Amino acid sequence: MNKLENQNFFDLQFKPDVKISGDVLLLDTTLREGEQTPNVFFKLEDKIKIAQLLDEFGVHMIEAGCPTVSKGVKEAVKAIAEQGLKAEVLAHVRAKEPDIEEAVECNVDRVAVFIATSDIHLEFKLKKSREQILDMIYNSVKYARNHGLKVRFTPEDATRSDPQFLIEACHTAYEAGADRISIADTVGMLTPSGMKGFVKFMQHHLGNSVDIDVHCHNDLGLAAANALAGLEAGANCVHATVNGLGERTGITGLEEISVALTVMYGLDLGFKLDMLPKIARYVERASGVVIGQQAVVIGDYAFSHKAGIHTAGVLANPKTYEVFSPDLVGRGRQILVDRYAGKKAVEQKLKELGIIVNDDQLSQIVQKIKEVADTKRNFYDEDIIEIAEEVLQVSFRGISPSKVMGLISCKVDSSYHTSYIVRQMSALPLDRVYETSGEYEIVAIAQAESVPELNDLLEKIREIDGIAHTNTKIILKQFETMNSNYSHTQLV
Repeated sequence: MNKLENQNFFDLQFKPDVKISGDVLLLDTTLREGEQTPNVFFKLEDKIKIAQLLDEFGVHMIEAGCPTVSKGVKEAVKAIAEQGLKAEVLAHVRAKEPDIEEAVECNVDRVAVFIATSDIHLEFKLKKSREQILDMIYNSVKYARNHGLKVRFTPEDATRSDPQFLIEACHTAYEAGADRISIADTVGMLTPSGMKGFVKFMQHHLGNSVDIDVHCHNDLGLAAANALAGLEAGANCVHATVNGLGERTGITGLEEISVALTVMYGLDLGFKLDMLPKIARYVERASGVVIGQQAVVIGDYAFSHKAGIHTAGVLANPKTYEVFSPDLVGRGRQILVDRYAGKKAVEQKLKELGIIVNDDQLSQIVQKIKEVADTKRNFYDEDIIEIAEEVLQVSFRGISPSKVMGLISCKVDSSYHTSYIVRQMSALPLDRVYETSGEYEIVAIAQAESVPELNDLLEKIREIDGIAHTNTKIILKQFETMNSNYSHTQLV
């Protein structure tokens, strides 16, 4: 092992110049803020499952929804509060006593009382005076405390509020019994330096009387950076949603903030980071909002390497182009081959396909790959196979399947036994199921009449408790024999 591999990873980079307290809390508001994403609707069973996944992951607080929105939302908030979760369960309510009564009926641990404090909201939305707003804050917080609820006060649009009135509103909430204040950057207008200054300003005027949350919107793409800046300045709770869902362009993503706190700040907050892909995919299906291919941590391309100099570096030592190992979040890296690929990447891909070549043959294959890839956008394993056949002068007797055939690789959650998952899968119409070594513990072969039918089967597999991650490939050809000395696997 060389010196680089022996060295502590965190010594190889510039560390943040300010530490974040190790007692920082993470609140997830996917079920409230996340459901405010356009066209998103979570069914009751999905909300309960998401809350359970978040609790297992290790979030400290779950904002379950606003009970006054509808009968269905109230039912979900109550159901989540009664799950016996380790996380504190919150209801989001307006600064009105009837809203708080609805929350009391849901048996939540805490209410998040919110009301706007910026002049533009007071004039055009609420049409109330500052004095009226202060009365509403005091009365609602006091009412909640009298009913045995902990209270977080959220001055909506805090970052555009008059500073003196904002402090007065927060003092009023504290005097009525609130123990947390949430800084809501409602329109995502702050920069990281601005957020630091804002939190310090709040702390200076509030002292240690209340704890501070940060709720950062992503309108300018700064939500995660602002959240970290707020924590560096002394806030001790950050709000996030799975896949960064939320109003307009969403808020801080659970995946990016939890990994950043772990990797960049070296905090061990007890998060099960390898659950992130499973949680992200579940919310993707439940919300209907597709994860972007370049999404941080959870996107298809998050650990993909394409340029020749990149792939050569990663194959020599992954730390050359990866700030953290994909293993940390239950992912694997992908080496891509097209006209940007170098010899190292092509050689690695050929080995994965079971094709062994000498240096001269490799050079010829690389050159032909670049020629072919110059004329097409997508470059598949089948293209590499055909080029290798041409260079090696090897022919295969390829048989195309009469039905749609899929090779389904399954990653099993570490808390489940592989044999248990295999038994669950045996009840499904699969041709064969194998326990395997490597990144995926189970591989199954399935046949279907159509791609939609195969996809339906895949969804059933993903619903099995203990399946953390799947990777499916459509079988294009089946190869029975090979008339050469080169080792080759069946192609998918």
